[in-house]
Amino acid sequence: MKSNPTYLTTFSFLFITSQRFILLRKSLTKGSSLFFITTKPATYSTLCHAQVENDTEGGLEQPKDSIGVLRKWGCSDRDLLKILSRRPSLRNADLTHLQSKLNLLQGLGIKPADLVKIINCRPRFLSSRINHCFDERLQYFMTLFGSKEVLLKAIVRNPSLLTYDFHNCIKPAIALYERMGVSKNDLIPMLLSRPTVIPRTSFDDQKIEYIRRTGVPNTSKMYKYVVTIIGISKIETIREKVANFEKFGFSDEEVWRFFGRSPLFLTLSVDKVQRNMTFVVGTMKLPANVVLQYPYLLYNNLDGVLKPRMLLAGKIQDMNLCPQIKGPLLMRAMRMTEQRFLKAFVSCHPTDVAEELMVFYEKAKCCKRLAESSKKMITKGFPF
Repeated sequence: MKSNPTYLTTFSFLFITSQRFILLRKSLTKGSSLFFITTKPATYSTLCHAQVENDTEGGLEQPKDSIGVLRKWGCSDRDLLKILSRRPSLRNADLTHLQSKLNLLQGLGIKPADLVKIINCRPRFLSSRINHCFDERLQYFMTLFGSKEVLLKAIVRNPSLLTYDFHNCIKPAIALYERMGVSKNDLIPMLLSRPTVIPRTSFDDQKIEYIRRTGVPNTSKMYKYVVTIIGISKIETIREKVANFEKFGFSDEEVWRFFGRSPLFLTLSVDKVQRNMTFVVGTMKLPANVVLQYPYLLYNNLDGVLKPRMLLAGKIQDMNLCPQIKGPLLMRAMRMTEQRFLKAFVSCHPTDVAEELMVFYEKAKCCKRLAESSKKMITKGFPF
């Protein structure tokens, strides 16, 4: 049987030594050399490159770089721009390792848009060993979260769930909360809202005493917030925040009962609490314990909400307009959304008056604290 010269018949031999490999390729087409020899260092990358060449000749188009791998996975040019801006070293990533990690993520149901969020949150994510104990980790998380949808939400929220030490970090932390009386159903929303719960948690006798002082039973809905916030906080930070409240006349017992009713106060910085409390007592002329009944006075932004609304209340009083923002209505005004506040106290007036009040209110919101622009940012570390 005669061979047709128009057909291409190719075969390759790959000889591997301890240090180098030789790729021999034979082509039966006319005008081509029978053999040529290529020698390169016998590394994992070069062997994979040789395999990619052979796959390409066999009709399988393989990406030539990490950008091609990500694009083939489904990332758009805009996605690639965001990913590479956060992790430029991905341009030189090993294609085989990168593809294997992306296959794992694709099997979980992670989409390219979610990958962008993950890389933005954890730029080193694809450089980590996410395939370590992957099957065991996945099975454990499926049991914990109960559904694949919740698990995906947790991973996108905290990609480090796939990189934390499974046996020495994840399992002990979750078991610790179970011993503290936090059920898995209560722990799931905490893991979603506070991604650092697993690596930052620690309990000692002092923290357990703090939890007891709040007076919150383990059957209460607030218990999981109290335990997780105290669990991830430093003892020194907790003491500093308690002492800050005591400066305004609160007793130690009042402070802890206060934290039991509103655990999120432990997430507020000392500076924010001190500024808001000073404004409430000094400018609004209210007793300090009013925050026990109206805690949003400490949550609200001082420059964006409390101060401009208080100044507008004075402007309305000077113009002798109705309704006046004072008494019980003042507390309601501080709690309203921006749209509702403007509708209740600005838009209700005639057009010319409303425009004058609006100009005054906008100027009040733009007025910043003295030397705010030159304030030095002091980073005291986690948490809060």
